[in-house]
Amino acid sequence: MEKKGASVVITHHIKDGKQKEYENWLNKIGSVSKSFDGNIDWQIIRPIPDLTFNYTVIIRFDTIENLKIWMESKERKQLIEEITPIFTKDDNYRIKTGLDFLFESEDEKPKPPVRWKQYLVTWSAIFPLSVFVPLIVLPIFKSINLSDNHYLNSFLISGTIVFLMIFVIMPNYTKLIRKWLFK
Repeated sequence: MEKKGASVVITHHIKDGKQKEYENWLNKIGSVSKSFDGNIDWQIIRPIPDLTFNYTVIIRFDTIENLKIWMESKERKQLIEEITPIFTKDDNYRIKTGLDFLFESEDEKPKPPVRWKQYLVTWSAIFPLSVFVPLIVLPIFKSINLSDNHYLNSFLISGTIVFLMIFVIMPNYTKLIRKWLFK
């Protein structure tokens, strides 16, 4: 079995005033999901209070097979049935392999761009981050007397770069170059 990571990007539209109920449910389904073989991580992008009501959940598994086992499990189906009354739209999700979920199109049937374009776009975004993030973050570490440990610094800098890539840079960057990227 090939070990190629897989992600599911789930979007839930929640009725106004039901966020607390949904948050409690997220804790419940999150722990169940994490108990399945191959679960790597679980990330939640929460709505902006009083502005949006959409939650995006990104779950990563080590293989597409393990991800599909979770998505088709009776446990997940029961938990979705339990929370469906507070949705304004159906449970919506897309399964992606690798980093394809970073390259979303607004088409009805999104198709990831060719790999060489993904490579160029990712590299062109990571290179400046790998140069400038350490220049900004390392002085902050020194000012708060964080130990000068190469491994800890690398861990925190790489975490910052990945966070910026997934949540800030790529969503905006791919919109900017959409015509070229999806051509």
